[in-house]
Amino acid sequence: MKLLGIGSRINHNEYGKGVVTNVTSKHYWVTFIENGLETIDLDSEFEVIEAAEDEVDTISFYEVERSLKSILKKWSDVSEVISIADKWKGGKLIIQPGDTNLKSTELPIDKFFHKITMVRDRLRVMEQKINSSNLEEQEKIDLQQYITRSYGSLTSFNVLFKLKSQQFVGQRSK
Repeated sequence: MKLLGIGSRINHNEYGKGVVTNVTSKHYWVTFIENGLETIDLDSEFEVIEAAEDEVDTISFYEVERSLKSILKKWSDVSEVISIADKWKGGKLIIQPGDTNLKSTELPIDKFFHKITMVRDRLRVMEQKINSSNLEEQEKIDLQQYITRSYGSLTSFNVLFKLKSQQFVGQRSK
């Protein structure tokens, strides 16, 4: 049995596709697209997609950590901390009916913002589940377009976000 080097790409029956990020005397450390970092025995059953030989220490720990964080952010349902813009902190949302005989409703804007970010998180989880599902490719594309349009419908609430990078993004023109 010839050892695979760091950077080898494999397809494991249980964990899916991944890249070897470290090799020890007994295990491969593999970062899988859908399952994150796993250690597997050197003699485990898997398909070698692309072997990298004698590539010891060619990937720094920093690069592995950065890649792992990116994968976890993309595929995990753990939500990031989202901050409301400072000007809205402590504010309230007032919903005024057109009929003056009816009472208006007030809602703390922080609570409303939390609901909006929860919708976004749930759309992201749905997106991940669609992408990793066994649906036909065209079905995935169709569902992805619905999600993108949903994000687009929510862009009106971007004014509430402190960081532009955390705002909703709909379909971009090409």
